Amino acid sequence: MEEHTQLHTAASAVLQRAYAPYSNYPVAAAALDAAGVIHTGVNVENASYGLTLCAECSLISSWRLNAGAELSHLVCLNAAREYITPCGRCRQLLSEHAPMSLSIATQHGPITLGELLPVAFGPENL
Repeated sequence: MEEHTQLHTAASAVLQRAYAPYSNYPVAAAALDAAGVIHTGVNVENASYGLTLCAECSLISSWRLNAGAELSHLVCLNAAREYITPCGRCRQLLSEHAPMSLSIATQHGPITLGELLPVAFGPENL
């Protein structure tokens, strides 16, 4: 998919900005919004591991700060620039800030957020 290829390039460009001295597992994420704007993020680790920010967390924070339009496509990359899927925490975060139709690149082809996180728990469950 052309959008995922474009996002792979954008994520690759910021990958070296990841801060991963503890895990040695840098991650970069890039997402495309409905206005055609690309948003990026990288993981930022912390000595108290629980405070580590995933790449998707920094991406969503930047997207919110910049008043981005609805997200449509997402790519997450490891240091080898291979597609990886968001962790459980990030799947939950994405489900509150992106449509379940969000297209996520994987090693096996694109899938939707809804396929990655079926029967998600959200604000409507509170």
